[in-house]
Amino acid sequence: MNKRKLRDLEVGQLGLGCMGMSEFYGAGDDAESIATLHRFLELGGNFLDTADMYGPYLNEQLVGRAIRDRRDKVVLATKFGIVRSGQTRAINGKPEYVQQACDASLQRLGVDTIDLYYQHRVDPQTPIEDTVGAMAELVRAGKVRFLGLSEAGPETLRRASKVHPIAAVQTEYSLWSREPEDDGVLPTCRELGIGFVAYSPLGRGFLTGRFKSPDDFPADDYRRMSPRFQGENFEKNLALVREIEAMARDKGCTASQLALAWTMARGEDIVPIFGTKKRPYLEENLKALEVRVTKDDLARLDRIAPPGVAAGPRYPTQVAPTR
Repeated sequence: MNKRKLRDLEVGQLGLGCMGMSEFYGAGDDAESIATLHRFLELGGNFLDTADMYGPYLNEQLVGRAIRDRRDKVVLATKFGIVRSGQTRAINGKPEYVQQACDASLQRLGVDTIDLYYQHRVDPQTPIEDTVGAMAELVRAGKVRFLGLSEAGPETLRRASKVHPIAAVQTEYSLWSREPEDDGVLPTCRELGIGFVAYSPLGRGFLTGRFKSPDDFPADDYRRMSPRFQGENFEKNLALVREIEAMARDKGCTASQLALAWTMARGEDIVPIFGTKKRPYLEENLKALEVRVTKDDLARLDRIAPPGVAAGPRYPTQVAPTR
């Protein structure tokens, strides 16, 4: 696997998002998840993404167990800032919380240093300068190597960058979520020299073509509550997937491979992190590295999936990010 840079942090050109191994997308199998993580490293990957709120806490513990004897092979990213209590969520970017959250993540992960530490969501009640200032103290203390922000808007990025260099912004980006191209986030990252980590590059699994009905999702699957997976939105979005599948057949690859290849082709500063908890899907997705996307392919995909093509918002109103 070739490498890409998030500012000065070198990572593999495809990363592995670990969230679904512990929550949100149906029941998991820790043994298979750990085997999947190990296989990812064996096949040349190194960039792993987790967060304290996944589980909550369980995913960091899982990743920590998986990398215990191979820490030197991993570029490890985790996040803080979404605080869960039962069914409620709060956002906390207060400086004292930043310190507490980092120490807790280090303990759960079983590591001395986090390679990339993100603020998971912007706290509208705490100036970003205060939050990033506290994160910068973690760098000086040797607990964190690089800083990132997730779902932050252009003005927030500018203000944060004046406090400490930001290595990466993590935001949803895929063939059906092209908002960063138009809302100023991707251009601002490029202006400021910030790397771009694209989460959900497979549209939360929808762009793989494996789901034909909302009933295909387990009863406890988050996607049953997501606007894009409901009612008429589901049917409209399914028509989009069928077009992507048709193009993938023309190219001799799968829809998921084409979707990942498209994301990588959008710029050398973009690193997609796909999620899976099973080795067969991992190996299928990594074959996207072999798919060549031409200028004609990009033009065809622009016609199939222009910005704004997806039916329905990305998140339910109650959990939509503040930027």
